[in-house]
Amino acid sequence: MADLHLRAVTRTQGNNQALKDGTVVPEGFRFDFEEVPVLVQAFRRMVRGLEFDVCEMALTTYLTAKAHGVPFTAVPAFLVRGFHHSAITVDTRHGITHPKDLEGTKVGVSRGYTVTTGVWARSILAAEHGVDLDSITWVLSGDEHVADYRPPANVESIPPGRELDEMLASGELAAVVGVEIDSPDAAPLIPDPVEAGFAALTDRGLYPINHLVVIRDELLAERPELGPQVFDAFARSKQLYVQRLRAGEVRDKTDRMYARVMELTGADPLPYGIEPNRAVLEELLRHAVDQKILATAPALEDVFAPGTRDLTA
Repeated sequence: MADLHLRAVTRTQGNNQALKDGTVVPEGFRFDFEEVPVLVQAFRRMVRGLEFDVCEMALTTYLTAKAHGVPFTAVPAFLVRGFHHSAITVDTRHGITHPKDLEGTKVGVSRGYTVTTGVWARSILAAEHGVDLDSITWVLSGDEHVADYRPPANVESIPPGRELDEMLASGELAAVVGVEIDSPDAAPLIPDPVEAGFAALTDRGLYPINHLVVIRDELLAERPELGPQVFDAFARSKQLYVQRLRAGEVRDKTDRMYARVMELTGADPLPYGIEPNRAVLEELLRHAVDQKILATAPALEDVFAPGTRDLTA
């Protein structure tokens, strides 16, 4: 078993650093990490070609892929979290000042309709501001990672040769989601979005999950112990990162966000496992159904690999 090498992709970041640099050594196997500079390209390669044994994956991409029979399964190591109030951008010249102003308009979405940031951003519009999402036409700049997925009728592709930023500037789009706009006229739709995100955390426990880890089903069938072992490796690396944050070693914007979460909650800002994340996972599943990404919400225990469903870290 010690000779097993797994072709793996995960972004180098605080909670994975010790795993990537060899400080944490997995039990019973080794990772052969590959660097994919644009991480979403790794998601697509995994979804469409199963190119890796273990891969970081966006949460909603995983759920969509699983619903369409892609043979990989997640372990509940939630590598990336964040707040999405800042993801919705407007052009201040066009009079869109409140989320309800988006009803009946067209809103651009970076890449596909199932992109996790888009799902969470739309959920904020609906849950916090009462926006009727079905009244909006969602304009996609790309296609879906899961080629078999078919979006609802109020989703369309961007016209050939156009870009979301210039359609926002012209007023053809009322807003865009998940797009960085380099313009003095661009502004977040939701005022003071960073603090709005932390307020959602303290007021209603909203702490979105973006990424987790998936393993090819063939490997899990051959080696049922692999799920817990992969979880353990990522968990030990994360625990070293949290120790660093608790010691006040804050180095970048992401560290600052997690440190603030820890300050507000008094808890580990990156809990792994189903149980400490059950509420937010179930909320994401509800939004995925409401937004017509999933036909039905699976049981959480069916979403994760056997042997990992009771693990926490």
